Amino acid sequence: MKLDQVFKNNDQWVKDKLALNPNYFTELGNGQNPELLFIGCSDSRVTAEELMGLGPGDVFVHRNIANMVISIDLNVMSVVNYAVNQLGVKHVIVCGHYGCGGVKAAMEAADLGILNPWLRNIRDVYRMHRDVLNKIACEEARYNKLIELNVQEQCVNLIKTAAVQKAIKNEGLQVHGWVFDVHSGKLIDLEIDFDKYLEDIREIYRLE
Repeated sequence: MKLDQVFKNNDQWVKDKLALNPNYFTELGNGQNPELLFIGCSDSRVTAEELMGLGPGDVFVHRNIANMVISIDLNVMSVVNYAVNQLGVKHVIVCGHYGCGGVKAAMEAADLGILNPWLRNIRDVYRMHRDVLNKIACEEARYNKLIELNVQEQCVNLIKTAAVQKAIKNEGLQVHGWVFDVHSGKLIDLEIDFDKYLEDIREIYRLE
């Protein structure tokens, strides 16, 4: 791809937006008030706003390799706190996707250098759920299940944070775990029952 084409695309995008609404960019410049925080993968095939049918200003987005929520990652923690405390989002979504290269790399016994400490968090998810995962004979099915379980555990990591706990209690914030199927284009709600899943350990992480 030639970068000149990117600027030509941008020019056409501006023209298209102004043709629909002459005040589009004036209104866009007035600020943002998104109700959704989307935490997704950096994979180039996963375009957050587009796959949800939303546009600029509708969703606050954070992306990293394998849609991780790690407590010592200041980037994701800053995004979560800003979205919850300053923007007042109503929903936080962790969205994984089938075909995730980060999750697949974590399943391989290979030294990946700087990626090792990051991927170790996914390997920890495998360790926590190895009894379930090791019963799945099909490698692809096991891989897909790990992708879903990783989303679940990243949602749990969100719920462990003070900002999210306070917003759930005081503002009715909701946390959701989704998967995007790159083969069909469908979004799948994993419908995780967090109350049931966290029943035995919630008091350990409660920060009230």
